[in-house]
Amino acid sequence: MQIGPHKLKNNLILAPMAGVTDRPFRMLCKHYGAGMAVSEMVTSNSLLYGSEKTLLRANHEGEVAPISVQIAGADPDMMAEAAKFNMAKGAQIIDINMGCPAKKICNVMAGSALLQKEKLVERILTAVVKSVDIPVTLKIRTGWDKENRNASTIAKIAEDSGIQALSMHGRTRACLYKGDAEYDTIANVKQIISIPVIANGDITTPEKAKFVLEYTKADGVMIGRAAQGRPWIFREIDYFLKTGEHMARPTITEIETTTIQHVRDLYDFYGAERGHRIARKHISWYTKGLKNSAQFRFNMNQIDGTTQQIEFIEQYFNELRELDEYITYEDSENELGLVA
Repeated sequence: MQIGPHKLKNNLILAPMAGVTDRPFRMLCKHYGAGMAVSEMVTSNSLLYGSEKTLLRANHEGEVAPISVQIAGADPDMMAEAAKFNMAKGAQIIDINMGCPAKKICNVMAGSALLQKEKLVERILTAVVKSVDIPVTLKIRTGWDKENRNASTIAKIAEDSGIQALSMHGRTRACLYKGDAEYDTIANVKQIISIPVIANGDITTPEKAKFVLEYTKADGVMIGRAAQGRPWIFREIDYFLKTGEHMARPTITEIETTTIQHVRDLYDFYGAERGHRIARKHISWYTKGLKNSAQFRFNMNQIDGTTQQIEFIEQYFNELRELDEYITYEDSENELGLVA
């Protein structure tokens, strides 16, 4: 799969997720096989360029190319300036957010709220594409609500504006993350535009990835929530698409090693105190579906200090190794990516 001058190693992409796809997580998912990882969205408000949050989100030191940065906003000139700012910070691809359904984003007419204003969409896309000499991509939903699925119109505007790849989540803004994603709209869009189309939404297993690619004829798939606590999903999907067979499940030692390395990377990136707090959600995701994990997570959240956090992770996994079987039967195999 190719986006501008960038030939990706595969067609599997980590979706941008606020509060999740920071540099440590992007690098981890790329290590486990993602062909590209899109950053969590960066504001287009120039007043916030110097804020700690924006500077961290614009930090790509040591990250494997291509570096894709998502920007969000509703003013064409501000979005163009944000694109130039992030290109100067090392972005090799600019992604425009018109897919986020969060109220705080939509209330300022950004994210998926923009799908209601097709003329404004065109102005934003044109301004951003003209402002930089690197590829610009776009992420959208199928429309504002089920009665207004205008993804086909937006897709044509995007192609005509110079957008070089389009990612689509198979829900409307009104759907949020409820119900099942639908892929008919993605398939329809793929038929009417020539730029790469990337399908997103409820892709949680290798089988689902294969189905979505075949059903929609999309050029790639974008994985979001299914990668939380399971970055190896990218290598699993890649292997399945190439061989039709499943990879061996990650060993308990690999899960432990990945968890601890990720936690240490968070300490290094955010500092000990903030990294310790952010690590809690990732530890929770890594241990979901493992035996006695509910009690472990409860106890983990009472712990203060990085040393104790690491020691408690090690203790928990050592206890798991003493069990004959470490996977609970309360969680589905598909959700875990593991087999009993």
